[in-house]
Amino acid sequence: MTDVRESLKTPPKLAKDALRVIPLGGLGDVGRNSTSFEFNGQLLLVDCGVLFPSDDHPGVDLILPGLHLLEERFDDIQALVLTHGHEDHIGAVPYLLRSRPDIPVIGSRLTLALVREKLREHRLRDVDLRVVTEGTRIKVGEFDLEFLAVNHSIPDALAVAIRTPAGLVLHTGDFKMDQLPLDHRLTDLRGFARLGEEGVDLFMADSTNAETPGFTTHERDIEPAMERVFSSAKQKLIVACFASHVHRVQQVLDAALRHGRKVVYIGRSMVRNMTVAQELGYLKVPADTLIELKQLENYPDDKVVMVSTGSQGEPLSALSRISNHEHPVVKAGPGDVVLLASSLIPGNENSVYRVINGLVRNGVTVVHKGNALVHVSGHASAGELLYCYNLIQPRNAMPVHGEIRHLIANGDLAAATGVPRERVIVVEDGGVVDLAKGKARVVGKLDCGYIFVDGSTVGDIGDAELSDRKILGADGFISVVVVVNLHSMSLVSGPDIHARGFVEDDSVFDGVKGQITKAVMDAMADGSEDVRGLQQVVRRTVGRWVNNTYRRRPMILPVVVSA
Repeated sequence: MTDVRESLKTPPKLAKDALRVIPLGGLGDVGRNSTSFEFNGQLLLVDCGVLFPSDDHPGVDLILPGLHLLEERFDDIQALVLTHGHEDHIGAVPYLLRSRPDIPVIGSRLTLALVREKLREHRLRDVDLRVVTEGTRIKVGEFDLEFLAVNHSIPDALAVAIRTPAGLVLHTGDFKMDQLPLDHRLTDLRGFARLGEEGVDLFMADSTNAETPGFTTHERDIEPAMERVFSSAKQKLIVACFASHVHRVQQVLDAALRHGRKVVYIGRSMVRNMTVAQELGYLKVPADTLIELKQLENYPDDKVVMVSTGSQGEPLSALSRISNHEHPVVKAGPGDVVLLASSLIPGNENSVYRVINGLVRNGVTVVHKGNALVHVSGHASAGELLYCYNLIQPRNAMPVHGEIRHLIANGDLAAATGVPRERVIVVEDGGVVDLAKGKARVVGKLDCGYIFVDGSTVGDIGDAELSDRKILGADGFISVVVVVNLHSMSLVSGPDIHARGFVEDDSVFDGVKGQITKAVMDAMADGSEDVRGLQQVVRRTVGRWVNNTYRRRPMILPVVVSA
């Protein structure tokens, strides 16, 4: 199995009639999915999503894929293909189009409708959006594209087959093989088999659940658990799910109708996405079922169900605000029920459990995947992946969409079905893979670091700023002001010490003031006439004392003023 995690290596010039594949995101993280394909000087992008920040990224709003690797080649991009409308696949589209607004964007009807709303928020207009359906075959530049239906936790998801003289690539996007889908839209296994007969040179399969044995549970199997929740809820009922999970919201609407409850959407993205889905006919809303948030007070608690964002513990989501008693309209307490109809995305565990604990502390009954069958994944389990490998029999396999453990597990499945180990390509973001003459091989590794979106800035925040923020958040801040007379080599005033987020009473620093005074006087006696040098003396003295006394490393701001 090929793995390029160890080191960076500049790839050679791409040979004529070879296909170069570079993951710009999504391999190593569950998010910011994007892959670049290059053939004879032309580029094709598949997906352009965002990664949501973790606790290690304080103040960061979004994380973008490695678009900086393409900065000098935006004019070579023939099109952007979107497999489906989830944020981790479409969220970064506006940031790409800011650099070149005329890039054709290709996707299904629902996917592009969600993208259009996103572009409107970013004030991007007149974008070239091209709708395709399963069975569509088009050519953009050197790339011959064919689209196939796949089943996922959002309607209208597509896999894409990419044909070039270098070979045939099949990229699944996110998919599973639910044989009883709620929308009756099956993953096109006949199409997969047909491509297998043609000869798939590189199979890029979703790895998210590669460690999970067996087959994914049917979506309709969760209806009994949802029915029990609706039957037992006597007061407020809140269902939290992904803002794009149309099928889940449809189940809630149907259950609400059966139990005589009105439905209200909570959260801007939920309102936006479900409005789009309803307008396009993907969501069937029973008459007189849907109400607006401002109408909530007109109905008793047991006659309404709220569909909320926040199933992943997002700090500013509606559910998080309800959990923290910060929502301006909705309050939840004893006797109320919250149904978390979602799976944990790796990395979000702490945030989700923080919300659950907050709700439980308030007396709310929380039903989640840990105690009831209230959600099934949208990603293929190991049994489904094995089925696909045996059906397609690819010459080379390159797992996508997952953390490294998921990618390796998927690679093991490919090898188990007969794909030669040396042709199972496991790389993380930035790995450079060339496909030529039916063989895929790793030829290099590029630095595909995070691009942070922080407020209105993109890419201006780096590791140094994040490190400062983490120190401030974890260990606090200490300022020290000293006034000196460099002519008389004397201390005029101070040291004055103030702390934030460290200790409640500044008097605890009385013990170090004498050390600071001595260190400054000694430095001046040794001939130091540089204010900056004296500031470093103060910083080292305070830092050493704090570390020895409290085992903490706060941010220290020394200010030395020459009188």
